[in-house]
Amino acid sequence: MNPAVVEAMAEAGIDISAESPKILTTEAVRASDVVITMGCGDACPVSPGKRYLDWKPDDPAGQGVAAVRPIRDEIRRRVQGPIGELLDDRE
Repeated sequence: MNPAVVEAMAEAGIDISAESPKILTTEAVRASDVVITMGCGDACPVSPGKRYLDWKPDDPAGQGVAAVRPIRDEIRRRVQGPIGELLDDRE
């Protein structure tokens, strides 16, 4: 894990220090209402009838925590949109 990402997430109250990147599986896609990818393109599994969003945030690789914070905040802002829509759909 990128140390600057771990630090930036800890500032937001999220401990990812024991996490590692995970491959998006076909099973995970099938179990999802919305699939958000970050630049994997055709390499990601596709399941008919799912809503797909492909986000291309800046790459935090080699960046310090000051550069990672805006990336973290942008992803947070973007995640809140689909979450709100899903909650509205279920009411």
